[in-house]
Amino acid sequence: MNTIDLPSLAEATPTIRHDWSSSEAAAIYHAPFMDLIYRAQTIHRQSFDPNQVQCNQLLNIKTGGCAEDCGYCSQSSHHDTALPASKLMDPAEVIEAAKAARAGGATRYCMGAAWRSPKDRDMAPVIEMVKGVRALGMETCMTLGMLSDDQARQLAEAGLDYYNHNIDTSEQFYPSVVKTRSFGDRLDTLQRVQDAGIKVCCGGILGLGEKPTDRVEMLRTLANLPKHPESVPINMLIPIAGTPIAQIATPVDPIAFVRTIALARILMPKSDVRLAAGRTAMSDEMQALCFLAGANSIFIGDQLLTTPNPGEDKDRNLFDRLGITPRDDRGVQRS
Repeated sequence: MNTIDLPSLAEATPTIRHDWSSSEAAAIYHAPFMDLIYRAQTIHRQSFDPNQVQCNQLLNIKTGGCAEDCGYCSQSSHHDTALPASKLMDPAEVIEAAKAARAGGATRYCMGAAWRSPKDRDMAPVIEMVKGVRALGMETCMTLGMLSDDQARQLAEAGLDYYNHNIDTSEQFYPSVVKTRSFGDRLDTLQRVQDAGIKVCCGGILGLGEKPTDRVEMLRTLANLPKHPESVPINMLIPIAGTPIAQIATPVDPIAFVRTIALARILMPKSDVRLAAGRTAMSDEMQALCFLAGANSIFIGDQLLTTPNPGEDKDRNLFDRLGITPRDDRGVQRS
């Protein structure tokens, strides 16, 4: 059985590395579960309050009709999911929705458009959304597909805090999931975003048919970037009828999911690790283990992009039972 060196509780700050080997990361993932959780929670406490969780809310600002063929996505034009395409929302509507999210406890507002990449004509309303949401005192996050250098610059100048662009899975397994965009294309966009001075939100999805090795390699790829993503969302697949992967998907083992959360925390000690899609299929006990393993961020609200999410009452009840409070990042600068 694999063993790992446990960190000392006396260590004040975690070690930040960008040179993890495959064997090192795999040994951590497969370590005895109690040792793994202890290590992850110890590292978590070195950078974060273990009883605070960041609350984000997500709005689909442009639905469906995407030219990408991501095998899990209901918004792809390649799949028959009966999801109608919509035009980009009016910025005023988005800002009103953000006000409601703020009233519900969200401190970061995430906006997603189903595009392969935005057209130049799309940038003006998107920038208006960013400025309007920031004026509410909320952090902003956008996911718009691939970006050019100029588009990344425009978003940075508008004050965008985070850009989400997930790599989904390992480089080896990626062609089984997406064929219209390469793994390298994803990394190129991440580099453009970082070069523009925008924080990166990047993670992946479990349940695509990948092996444990793919989960390890996905996180190792992110941990070995020159700069760790500031946010790492870990999604559990919600199979959607009409998507190719829904036909072959099998439920993710809860312990394996928690192991992935713990690995993300250990490899990227100062990143927010987010429980993203799939929480509706998680028991309260599974979510509690995820928080113990180092998750410190969730999406709140009834809806994600096109899939359901636990409602406000359910999350409040879980937080109360666990003694967790929402983390307020407004006006806070974190290194």
